Amino acid sequence: MDFKDFELIYKENRCEIKDKQKIESKLKEIVGDNNVSTKDIDILAYTKDTSLIGFNWTLQGQIAGLPDFVTWPENVEQISNILKFANQEKVPVIPYGEGSGVVGGAIPVQGGIIIDMKKFNKVLEINDKNLTVTAQTGINGMNLERHLNSKGYTTGHIPQSLYISSLGGWIAHRAAGQFSTKYGKIEDILLGMEAVLPQGEIINFKTIPRASTGPQLDKLFIGGGGTLGIVTKATLKIWPYPAKRTLISYAFPSIEDSFKAVRQILREQIYPAVIRIYDSFETSRHFPDIEKAKDKVMVVFVCEGNSKLVELEELITKEKSEKNSGVDCGVHPVEHWFETRFRVTETSAMPPYKIVFDTIEVASLWEDASRVYYSVLESMKKLQGVIMITAHVSHFYPNGVGIYFTFGGAPGKGQTDLEYYQKCWDTIIKAVIDANGSIAHHHGIGINRAHWMETELGRSMNTLRRIKKLLDPNDILNPGKVYVDIWKGGEK
Repeated sequence: MDFKDFELIYKENRCEIKDKQKIESKLKEIVGDNNVSTKDIDILAYTKDTSLIGFNWTLQGQIAGLPDFVTWPENVEQISNILKFANQEKVPVIPYGEGSGVVGGAIPVQGGIIIDMKKFNKVLEINDKNLTVTAQTGINGMNLERHLNSKGYTTGHIPQSLYISSLGGWIAHRAAGQFSTKYGKIEDILLGMEAVLPQGEIINFKTIPRASTGPQLDKLFIGGGGTLGIVTKATLKIWPYPAKRTLISYAFPSIEDSFKAVRQILREQIYPAVIRIYDSFETSRHFPDIEKAKDKVMVVFVCEGNSKLVELEELITKEKSEKNSGVDCGVHPVEHWFETRFRVTETSAMPPYKIVFDTIEVASLWEDASRVYYSVLESMKKLQGVIMITAHVSHFYPNGVGIYFTFGGAPGKGQTDLEYYQKCWDTIIKAVIDANGSIAHHHGIGINRAHWMETELGRSMNTLRRIKKLLDPNDILNPGKVYVDIWKGGEK
């Protein structure tokens, strides 16, 4: 294999390392000979994350970014020493969980050293009295959940990427799982952690249910995209495995009716573990055999927990749904969702047809939710080459929602996949901002959203940059993400 045969997508800001042999030798001294690789086959494995355009690039002989070294440290001291050495040599370091991110967060755009966390894979303690689990952050999400289930517990954090994501990745991207309406998102579940700062300092945040001990610095690492530190150990809330689960589905005449029903359910402090609204386009795609849902908006609910509580949640969920023109579709749509919820076959089916395909999740308050939905659909329908724009809503709060858009299209003549991809992304994000929504709900910032951060955060973005500069003066840790506009090759 020769990387000269591949076209490198993100190459403008690449760091050129003069004495690679010296770097490799020192890395082997830190983590051991068997925990460092410069083999082409290993390097190739870390050239991209799961950004959907990466599938197109693979078929076209293109790669996103090219690391120089891959390391598999086994303890926190080794990570600390790698970062100290990287600062001395001014070599970038990229934390890597399982590479399931979809916004370019793990792409080594400047080259450098990959720190793969897969050897940090242990469950360290389950505490029944505190209802907590402590684990290393390289642990696979499904392995963690299976271990807890075998002991009679659950985290309640079940993202679609459960089989291919890590605890550390959830923290870095501020993830949300399918059962989040009941159990919360990762920031609600996380109680304490250990982290290594960009210059190698190891810090700890005490496990505590809540504290009034000044500004909560641990929040900087939740959603930081691995730019401010590498979280190596975390303590999470857990719950007894639910005693009962009830499946409910209703079809509504419009997206507005479905929004109204769910909003009224949550106002009653009733929190079904799962709520998913599919617009009419996605309903026809996912539930074509449900006659009652034809040309309608399907909503599936899962209520679980204590049996008496589940009965009450079911009663009020059905009551509010029927009050807002919902038609009961039984348990089959929810059973179908359970059977297919981890399948992402569409993502691998599109590239052979030269289709640019992706998903974008955003957030809004209830009063803006319909406006955000229609603003995106109308804007994308005006964009040449778009063949599909649909949405579902999968995360809910008493105050608002997280909306998940899916688009597909074909570049015009003389337009590259990347140029068209960027155009689609920018069209959707601008439509969301114009409708008073937020540009990200749970996938994080990575590369794709970096050039919108100034618009999203305003003057506070300058404060965030100063924090990055303070903690990481050499811009060592995961450079080119969150703070820098890679698409245009520089800081805004």
